[in-house]
Amino acid sequence: MNEMPGDDRRLPPALADVARVEFDYADGDGIDFEPYDAFDTAGETTDRLRQWTGNPELDGGAYRLFGQDGTGGLAALWYGRPGRPLTEQPVVFMGSEGECGVVAGNLSDFLWVLADGIGPLESVLYDEHEARPNPQLTELAERHATTPRRPAQNIITEARAEFPTFTDAIDALCR
Repeated sequence: MNEMPGDDRRLPPALADVARVEFDYADGDGIDFEPYDAFDTAGETTDRLRQWTGNPELDGGAYRLFGQDGTGGLAALWYGRPGRPLTEQPVVFMGSEGECGVVAGNLSDFLWVLADGIGPLESVLYDEHEARPNPQLTELAERHATTPRRPAQNIITEARAEFPTFTDAIDALCR
């Protein structure tokens, strides 16, 4: 399996700022996301992915877990672009009920998805995404993003088109 170069577990500055945001679930009308203040360790990542997939031989080296939803679904950077920096890797979500998908093509685009009021879980559960702009997250994206602002729906659609086999790869891990 592809692994991210090195074992640097420090959050990029943008994710460190996201970790300081308190997300409001708002009884289902907000974002169901609990960011971590550090990436899980390599061992924790492997253990969690083994538990999620049921595959005791899985190596979690291709993922950096950085948050979860209220049920324990996992948000991660996935090493889908070998040789590229961590911030240029796609953001993915693996839900507690088996739902999974690509959320954004890179960390910068993920910030714009959050700014539109859509979290990792919501991006995977719903085909249509109603933007609910969040001023705090918009300011954070404006400060850190290196990609142009686009509607979350476009970002999610672009990312899934670029990585159409992600869910197949996850399904294969579960065997």
